[in-house]
Amino acid sequence: MFKKLFTLFQLGRKVAKSDILSVTSKFQKPPLAIIILFKILSFSFSEKKQVDMNKSEGERLSNSLESMGTTFIKLGQFLATRPDIIGEDLSKQLENLQDKLPPFSLLQAKEIIKNDLGEDTYNSIIDLSEPVAAASIAQVHKAQINDGGTIKDVAIKILRPNIKKIFNEEIDAIMLFAFLIESFIKKTKRLKLVEVVFLLKEITNLEMDLRFEAAAANEYAENTKNDVGFRVPQIYWNFTSENVMTLDWVDGISIRETQELKNRNFNTEKIAEDIIQNFLRHAVRDGFFHADMHQGNIFIDTDGQIVPIDFGIMGRLDKMSKRFLAEILFGFIQRDYRKVAEVHLVAGLVPKEVPIDDLAQALRSIGEPIFGQAVKDISGGKLLKQLFDVTEKFNMQTQPQLLMLQKTMVVVEGVARKLNPNTNIWTTSKPVLENWLKETKDPMTTINETIQNTSEVIKRLPEFPEIMDKANQALTYLASGQIPQNSNSYTALNTKKSEMTAFRNQSIIGFLVLVIFGLLVF
Repeated sequence: MFKKLFTLFQLGRKVAKSDILSVTSKFQKPPLAIIILFKILSFSFSEKKQVDMNKSEGERLSNSLESMGTTFIKLGQFLATRPDIIGEDLSKQLENLQDKLPPFSLLQAKEIIKNDLGEDTYNSIIDLSEPVAAASIAQVHKAQINDGGTIKDVAIKILRPNIKKIFNEEIDAIMLFAFLIESFIKKTKRLKLVEVVFLLKEITNLEMDLRFEAAAANEYAENTKNDVGFRVPQIYWNFTSENVMTLDWVDGISIRETQELKNRNFNTEKIAEDIIQNFLRHAVRDGFFHADMHQGNIFIDTDGQIVPIDFGIMGRLDKMSKRFLAEILFGFIQRDYRKVAEVHLVAGLVPKEVPIDDLAQALRSIGEPIFGQAVKDISGGKLLKQLFDVTEKFNMQTQPQLLMLQKTMVVVEGVARKLNPNTNIWTTSKPVLENWLKETKDPMTTINETIQNTSEVIKRLPEFPEIMDKANQALTYLASGQIPQNSNSYTALNTKKSEMTAFRNQSIIGFLVLVIFGLLVF
């Protein structure tokens, strides 16, 4: 525990010397005790840090987090998905946080591959390149592999050396800090800071086992194998381990290179439409969607197919959430506000005593202004945000999984509109939602679902079945924003809390003994 205190002191020094406190104070003023603590840690009661006022608050905040390394980058990214905890304004400032760090050496990369995969498998890898991309947790190399006598171009993702140890030491220290804050500043208890940090630890530790990401990519590929014009890179399980993941190299053009796509005669308007439709299809049909669909993670291959990469952040929706999403979006498209209100009540998203006409009226106040806007100003993501804001007034329970989807939808819309500024979100969305709702209301659907569920485990079973189970659990955590009370993680969280409580009590007793001793002696 004292090691955690020392680590916490070191992290506190980093935070105190950064620009974080001054930036976050613009959105939510921290308690006086926190301000004094960081002043002490920075040793700067009188000396004021020079701040680049030419940069926006968001840039300053992002730069500060980036400068402090992996743990703070991941913390920032996680909090960006939780406006329900930190507020919409601060969440928005964190959306552009860049996950980039200098790469580690090719020699280290080779050593990790050899140790993880074994000498024979390592010798099957040809022409491992220098890093082509480097993030806070892992970096990517291009290579070729000999897969059963066939030479294939692949991307090899490799975890940073010692990243798990560094991250876990730092996140445990941050968790202790969160616990102390909750203990001494009672009004912060409602934020559940310890649970937030613990959840981040659980999710990121799973992200640091690349077999989990491989399992997510495998499931995503299985779900979308029949989707025309959409392809998920193949995972090579024989070349995949805890620290190494190997998948198809994507030979294509990044979505951000709009002009290059046009130069090669790709229909950017059609691509924009397909990106939105595929995202919605995966969300409402599969309940499993790519939750990091920014421009850098989408490519168009030589056949004109949309190819996503980086499956570290995926979203999951349960059956109720899928139905809720489809019904409300389609209801707004049809301008049937009473129907949308009924969905809220039936699903138990608002208390039963809420008058349905009042709720429908509130929903109308969101929907009607949309239909008077220009196409370029209509956003499904912003619609969902307004919906959550309004329904909150009717005591709607926060739905973290839907918040994640809403934020991803905003990103997807932004990507589509860079390809085609006049993308009509509603026209594009309608056939996907309409078809899915028709299919789910079909009497044969129940029978087909039973058959599908019976074979689902076998159908999606990769070479590591236990990995798939754990990955599914991780994605459930991420989607729900909470830890199930019957899970091992819940038990681990309570154990952590007990340890920190004991340490806090012992520290207080020790301090009081010292004070009493001092009074008696002096």
